[in-house]
Amino acid sequence: MTTAHSTPQPQPVTPEPLWQPGPDRVAAAQITRFQSWAAEHHGAPAAVPDDPAASYAALHRWSVDELAAFWKALTEWFEVRFSSPYETVLADAAMPGATWFPGATLNYAEHALRASEDPARAGEPALLHVEEAHEPRTVTWSELRRQVGSLSGELRRLGVRPGDRVSGYLPNVPEAAVALLATAAVGGVWTSCAPDFGARSVLDRFQQVEPVVLFTVDGYRYGGKEHDRSETVAELRRELPTLRAVVHVPLLGTDAPEGTLEWSGLVAAPAGSEDASPVFEQVPFEHPLWVLYSSGTTGLPKAIVQSQGGILLEHLKQLSLHNDIGPGDRFFWYTSTGWMMWNYLVSGLLTGCTVVTYDGSPGHPDVSGQWRVAALTGTTFFGTSAAYVMACRKAGIHPGRELDLSRVKCVATTGSPLPPDGFRWIHDEISDDMWIASVSGGTDVCSCFAGAVPTLPVHTGELQAPSLATDLQSWDAQGEPLTDEVGELVVTRPMPSMPVRFWNDPDGSRYRDSYFEMYPGVWRHGDWITLTGRNTVVIHGRSDSTLNRQGVRMGSADIYEAVERLPEIRESLVIGVEQPDGGYWMPLFVHLAEGAVLDDALRDRIKATIREALSPRHVPDEVIEVRGVPHTLTGKRLEVPVKRLLQGARLDKAVNPGSVDDVELLRFYEQLSKERTG
Repeated sequence: MTTAHSTPQPQPVTPEPLWQPGPDRVAAAQITRFQSWAAEHHGAPAAVPDDPAASYAALHRWSVDELAAFWKALTEWFEVRFSSPYETVLADAAMPGATWFPGATLNYAEHALRASEDPARAGEPALLHVEEAHEPRTVTWSELRRQVGSLSGELRRLGVRPGDRVSGYLPNVPEAAVALLATAAVGGVWTSCAPDFGARSVLDRFQQVEPVVLFTVDGYRYGGKEHDRSETVAELRRELPTLRAVVHVPLLGTDAPEGTLEWSGLVAAPAGSEDASPVFEQVPFEHPLWVLYSSGTTGLPKAIVQSQGGILLEHLKQLSLHNDIGPGDRFFWYTSTGWMMWNYLVSGLLTGCTVVTYDGSPGHPDVSGQWRVAALTGTTFFGTSAAYVMACRKAGIHPGRELDLSRVKCVATTGSPLPPDGFRWIHDEISDDMWIASVSGGTDVCSCFAGAVPTLPVHTGELQAPSLATDLQSWDAQGEPLTDEVGELVVTRPMPSMPVRFWNDPDGSRYRDSYFEMYPGVWRHGDWITLTGRNTVVIHGRSDSTLNRQGVRMGSADIYEAVERLPEIRESLVIGVEQPDGGYWMPLFVHLAEGAVLDDALRDRIKATIREALSPRHVPDEVIEVRGVPHTLTGKRLEVPVKRLLQGARLDKAVNPGSVDDVELLRFYEQLSKERTG
């Protein structure tokens, strides 16, 4: 009898990692210690000796399968202070509408200031602030506590009560962090915009939430220049009728306008007292902490409400276990107050680390600017954008040779996927022993779905793994899971930091439509993703048409509203296109009014309009004339099909021709893509 032999099948080749943490680093990581403790006390799987990848995979699987056990363990590990006990961890796991820790009360700001309670740490820096002049200013833990105590007392005297909204038109300065914490301390709801946002863009956000207090600056410094914002502030005061008080932060040194309060008077120590300890309002777990904004393609920006308890737990997990940040670390992420990464940065205080804030241009006085800040401040965990890394690579700079970056243990990037060349540049130009963490999440959850794990290897072009307690999957259009194939990024179980609701969305329809329309009961985020068989993650960019510039999202509707006010513009179409080299091309296509000519003068006016009314970040790379804008049969602009065409898709794969008002208009974009790619 002969024996049949099957043909040997080739086995998948595991690529060599770009970086591998050593045994000492794995052993010292907070996530390693947490896993050992959770295995002993909560039934988590024990670590696999000498196999960090298997250890993390087992811990992640447990954290997803046993959500309640994981989050209970986390609250105990971090000694979360519940002033009232919770009845259960997860009363309802439905999405949307999951109910976390019913019955519990707590306060986010109390946890952010816990390090200030230790007399031995009172004089250590809580905040280390750098301006473009690169002269650091320290705010100690005791001073931060005192300022938050004074300001929260003044907010109460102004009548701010739990649930009232407090807004900030502020750059990334210590005053903004103090105002956020003081608002949280009284149970108010914080919301902020960066001062490079124009009045219309700010009002589209703040008018939705009707703030009772507004913190503003007189201007800001960027790129070596001073930018006065007094006229914009005056317009905000006129157009926000719910304001009871406006607080003037004199960043440029001007006097407070009539009818406003001076910042210094609100944070001064009370007469005859060296201390002004905050009184922390104990609020329910789901009580709103802040409102963030993420724009869709139509209508006003989405006003996303996240909870005190949900953000507290999610950020403790992400910052401590995933980023491995704690006392002794210095945490710097280049961001503005209009981006969720600023809220995430301030949450670094939860870990007891020093938070580094920077106010200014990312490339001042030259492209090495952010690396200089990291060197100057002794940063240990440095976060930036993928676009900045690629700009550094293109400029041919050598920060690792020219600056002392020896304290930096991790370089993290977000805003867009970090291309393989970006990984290699950090490895070659900063350190060959550098933990590189490309992370991906969203304003919608103010956290990461996937990214940093200090115990795992780093593979070029890949995120290390899905985050703990995040049931991250890649699905096809029919809702079937995919491995090693591109699909929609979905999360199939709730996260505590998912929105408790949208503001002014009483029946929850806008919230449901934003994330749960494609797959009912499952969060669909709007990114293309690949989950590999090795449990690593690749993000391929947005699957919808939101404009994502340097991590700051803006809806195309904002652009249209500004541009189409110009009499020469009949209609417009703006597209954000992620490119293979890590770049982001954002063209604006304009259909001109009869008799108008797209010359340099009109191009300059279009760009100036967007810069002044909305944001300098969202000025288009090119303004291109078209003979018409394509629409669906119901009149909606065809943004997603055009984006697919510009990324190289064939016309018959990008859109159903029967759903388009004029399919010939789409052939222009198909041809343009061919011309650009040669």
